Amino acid sequence: MQKLDWIKNKILRDEDSLLRHINMWKAAGKKIVFTNGCFDILHHGHLDLLARAADFGNILIVALNTDASVKKLKGEERPVNHEEDRMFQIASLLCVDVVCLFDEDTPEQLIQKITPDVLVKGGDYNINTIVGANHVMNNGGKVEIVPFVQGYSTTGLIANIKKL
Repeated sequence: MQKLDWIKNKILRDEDSLLRHINMWKAAGKKIVFTNGCFDILHHGHLDLLARAADFGNILIVALNTDASVKKLKGEERPVNHEEDRMFQIASLLCVDVVCLFDEDTPEQLIQKITPDVLVKGGDYNINTIVGANHVMNNGGKVEIVPFVQGYSTTGLIANIKKL
């Protein structure tokens, strides 16, 4: 398989396809890890989070906010990168197995459908602010918080670029 096809095959655009893959992996005894975010401008902090998240299981699913949901969360000037570009970038990473989109304000519904074994968020969250944490733990899963990498944020990058 060509590398470009390998990347594109990791992008699952419909929920049915995603759930089929998850059911297959769970039947094979794979440990499913889930994380989510905007991942607008990839930086060291994002890459650290994704690599560490992948270490918690066998399959890493990354759910990206759609462009519309990023605008609602971050404001009219965001996202900087279109959802198609963000999906392609995340799918290009060796540690990521699947990329999908969600359009809601939070990935709560998606987490409930997937019921991952491990839910991962960055250190700027705590157990009480992680959407889906209760569902995952009530179904025997774990919630992991990866330490925040200081000095890296998309908002900070944008501010620095604007100063130039």
